Amino acid sequence: MNSKQFKQEILQSKVFIYPTDTLYGLGCNAMNKSSVNRIREIKGRDNKPFSVIAPSFEWIEEHFEIDIDLKKYLPGPYTLLLKKKNPGFLSWVSNNDKIGIRIPNNKFCFKLQKLGIPIITTSVNFSSQPSALSLEEIPKEIINKVDFIIKSKDKMSGKPSTLVIDRKEFERKI
Repeated sequence: MNSKQFKQEILQSKVFIYPTDTLYGLGCNAMNKSSVNRIREIKGRDNKPFSVIAPSFEWIEEHFEIDIDLKKYLPGPYTLLLKKKNPGFLSWVSNNDKIGIRIPNNKFCFKLQKLGIPIITTSVNFSSQPSALSLEEIPKEIINKVDFIIKSKDKMSGKPSTLVIDRKEFERKI
């Protein structure tokens, strides 16, 4: 699939599995409410908020209150929990006043950023189940419900991103 076709697929509400710097992610265009809801269904997840891959630092500054040095953490294996400037912004992604923001240090994720839209980023697993550490560990029931998979030879850490809340770091378990 070339980059033009890929962009069309993402804009057309496709759900996909892709590599990050930490684990494989399950993603879609975060601006598309039906795609986000489809990921909730695939994971068997309630209204717990999702995180997004931000398309740029400018996008983050436009939509969120910034009280930390973004470039200290991004790109990298961190999820920054930031307060929305407009509480209704991406309410189907996060129904509260904050959203987790990522810019993974990963070649494919840098390509995702070039689309200019936020992308849902959540681990590829059923809700409350362990994260898959490789494509082989992803449940077939999930693989059968996505539109495509991006494989990678790039090394991933195999552990979830570190959560940064109010300038404090919290390690998450797999």
